Order: sequence, then structure tokens, then C-alpha cells
Amino acid sequence: MDQSIKETSRPPYGILTVLMIGAFIAFLNNTLLNIALPSIMVDLNVEPSTVQWLATGFMLVNGVLVPMTAFLIQKYSVRHLFLVAMGLFTIGTIVAGAAHIFPILLTGRMLQAAGSAIMMPLLMNVMLVSFPVERRGSAMGMFGLIMMAAPAIGPTLSGWIVQNYDWRMLFHFLTPIAIIVVLIGYFLLKDKKQKVNLKLDIFSLVLSSIGFGGILYGFSAAGNAGWGSPQVYLTIIVGAIALLWFILRQSYQKKPMLNFGVYRYPMFALSSVITMVLNMAMFSGMLLLPIYVQTIRGIDPFEAGLMLLPGALAMAFMSPITGKLFDKFGGKVLAISGITILVVTTYYLSELTMETTYGFLMVLHAIRMFGISMVMMPVSTNGLNQLPRSFYPHGTAMNNTLNQVSGAIGTALLVTVMANRSVTHGNVMMEKAVGDLGSQPSGAALAALEQEVSMLATLEGINDAFFVATCISVVALVLAFFIKRAKPMEEPDTNPEGQKEEAKKVQAKLVEVK
Repeated sequence: MDQSIKETSRPPYGILTVLMIGAFIAFLNNTLLNIALPSIMVDLNVEPSTVQWLATGFMLVNGVLVPMTAFLIQKYSVRHLFLVAMGLFTIGTIVAGAAHIFPILLTGRMLQAAGSAIMMPLLMNVMLVSFPVERRGSAMGMFGLIMMAAPAIGPTLSGWIVQNYDWRMLFHFLTPIAIIVVLIGYFLLKDKKQKVNLKLDIFSLVLSSIGFGGILYGFSAAGNAGWGSPQVYLTIIVGAIALLWFILRQSYQKKPMLNFGVYRYPMFALSSVITMVLNMAMFSGMLLLPIYVQTIRGIDPFEAGLMLLPGALAMAFMSPITGKLFDKFGGKVLAISGITILVVTTYYLSELTMETTYGFLMVLHAIRMFGISMVMMPVSTNGLNQLPRSFYPHGTAMNNTLNQVSGAIGTALLVTVMANRSVTHGNVMMEKAVGDLGSQPSGAALAALEQEVSMLATLEGINDAFFVATCISVVALVLAFFIKRAKPMEEPDTNPEGQKEEAKKVQAKLVEVK
């Protein structure tokens, strides 16, 4: 990055500001849509299994495109990539806002995902290059504050808009902001990049798309189709084979599209595993709490969003503090403390009842998010710190890809646990209820009994899913004890031919000596 971004005493705050505004809009868009899904189902007359593709499709596009971002970041300037990313996001927002049928809405959503997939690795790479290791914790903390502000206001804002306006207003109010961000980037970003002799390996791109896309699709479809469906296990098998082929192909290339050599660095490998496990556990709260609050307790969307607000605010305001603590103490103490909080609070969420108070849920969720804020950014930053500079694009792309994969796996796993256990609990409860009555009820009495049993069975299914999330969190806690403070490693020798020549010269000198 000759005239682009250089690691200096004065980081390019102007460029970072523009990138963070763009990333904030992308993050806000993700959290806005969740509470609006029931309204979209009614308005566009689609089933839950169909509307969930607004989330699944987003993850699929991210999973397919993110591995390619390492190549893009090395090939093109920050200005070029930012304008393409925000341009795609803006077009997608306009299309989604104008949608009157579901396929058009899904198309807009996928265009948004394409922009978002480029935006996040680009921002992370610029931050890694711009700040020295001893200041990265504080820098990532400020990044976390801005990025967590979006989830903080997203659900509450979405609940208010959906309750008072048409769901399309979620996209309409984002459109002018996105256009302004594109214009700001066009006039303020002036970085240039020398021509780089990199060519995209199309076959690797195909393998990557089939691999990550197949695995993401398979796990995402498992929640609805079930693990025994060919739609699920065949796509996962095909995806796994393609992904293995992709990894082997990258290992033999001089300039791989995505360099799996990042896993030669132990702290990066450990941080990847911990982050994936945490993502799977974290999705339990994001996915199951809204179901419990809205479906079982009957709380309206605005109040449901409001309940999540303190937790998101706690996570946002803790980010800069966590960043400074990371610079001072490293990631191990923070990770162990944060994951311990996550384990305890997730276990308490596995004990929900029909009488659990709104205030208790709000406080418990806030404490849980406080714990997560102590883990995610420090663990990820510690892993990236061990990588040589040339590996930064590959490290950030790998992290973002694995976030999508682990998110899909976590969602599928928890939804499957909840669904299966709900059916099991429902059958047991129904048999017991009929046995207590002494005879099979009929008519209105049977309908009322089935509805009550369904509610209680779903509640128990949610509790079981939270318990599984607790067990997953314990795995992350054990792994956290192996964290060590990482320091940048030296650049690997990329000139094997030079090494061969040097070896020949040394051999010739030895012959002369003899």
C-alpha cells in the first residue's frame, strides 16, 4: 500500500472515519430487520421458512464473498473498494425499500450483503495497518464502541418504526444516509495504489463459493428441513469436499486467494476457535430471547427491542475500556473473566419460566452482553497481532468468514435443539395431562389444552437450547486458559529461488574449502 495506508505515528483518521460510518450503516441494517420479520411475513404472505432467507441469504452471500476480500484488498485501493461496497449496499437498500414481492426484497437484501462483505474486512485491515501493536487494543475498542452502537439502537428503533409505519420505512430512512456516505467517500478518500500483479484464480473462487456456500446453506436449512433431509446433508457433504479441495489448492499456490498459512501461528488459530465457539453460544441470546419474549410472553416488538437495549449499550460503552485493558493486561484475563460471566448468565437463561420478570431478563441480558464485550475484540485482536503484516488481509478475511460459518452452525444447532426438544416435551406433557383428566377431552377443551401444552413445551425447548449454549460456552472457557500475549512474527521468506541460489553458493564455498 504505497500511497494508500501506512503504519505511521499518525494514523489516517479521515479514512477511518469514513470507513466506520459506512460500516455503522451496514451493522445498523442487520439489526433493524430482525424484529420486522413477522410484519414482512404478513404483508408479503410468506411462511417463516421463507422469510428466514432474509437472514440466511445474507449469511450465504457473506460466506461466499468474504474469502475473496483478501485478494481484493491486496489488488485495489481503499477508495475503490469502499465506493464499490457502499454502492452495492445503497442499490440494495433502494431495491429492498421498493419491494412489493418477496423475491425483490431478497434480491435487495443480497445486494446489501455483497457490500457489507467487502466493508468489514476492509475496515479491519486498515486499522491493523494504521496502528502499532501497543495501540491496537484502544483503537479496536473505539471501533467496538461505534460498531456496538448500531445493535444498541437497532432493535428499539426497528420496533418503533414497525409499530408506527410500514416495514419498508426501515429501508427508506437508510437510503439518503447511504447516498450521503457514498458522496463523502467519493470526495474525501484520495488514496492511490500502485498496480499490483495479482490475478484472480477463478477455479479457486468457484471452489470457495461451493465450499463455504454449501456448508452455510446446509446448516441454515437444517432448522426447517431437519438433519435427515438430503437438502441438508448433501449440501454439507458437497460443501465440505469443495472446501477441502479449495484449501489444498491454496496451499500449492504462490499467491493464494486466501492464505491458510495464517493457522501456522498458534495464537491466531486459538483465537479463531474461541471466536467460533463464542459466536455459536452468543446466537442463543440473539435468537431465542426474542422468540421467548414475543411468542410465549406476548410482548410487543417495541418493548422487546427496548429490553435488549441496556445489554447492547453495555457492550458498546465497555468496548473502549476493554481495549485499554487489553493493551495493559493482554487478552487472557479478559477472556477468562468475560466467558465466566457468559457461562453463568446463559445457565440462568436455561431456567426461564412463565413468571420470569421483564426486569430480570433485561438485567441478565445486560450482564451477559457485558461479559461478551470483554472477550470478542480482545481475543480476535490478540490473534491478529501475531500475524506478519502481509497476512493481515488473509487474517481478517478468515475471521469474517468463520464468523458467518459459526453463526449459521450455531443458529441451526440451537433451532434444531429447540424444535426437537419442544416436540418431545409436548408429547410427554400431553400424555400426562390426558392421564390426569382420566379421559380424552374434545372440542374447545382439547384446543385449549393443546395451546397451553404447546406454549409450555416451547418454553422447555428454549431452556434446553440455552443449556446447550451453556455447555458450548464452557468449551470456550477451557480454551481461554491457553491464551498467551501475542507479538508480531517475522515475515515468511517469500523468495525460495533466492534461498536455493544462496544454498548453491554456500555449497560451492564448502567444496573450495575442502
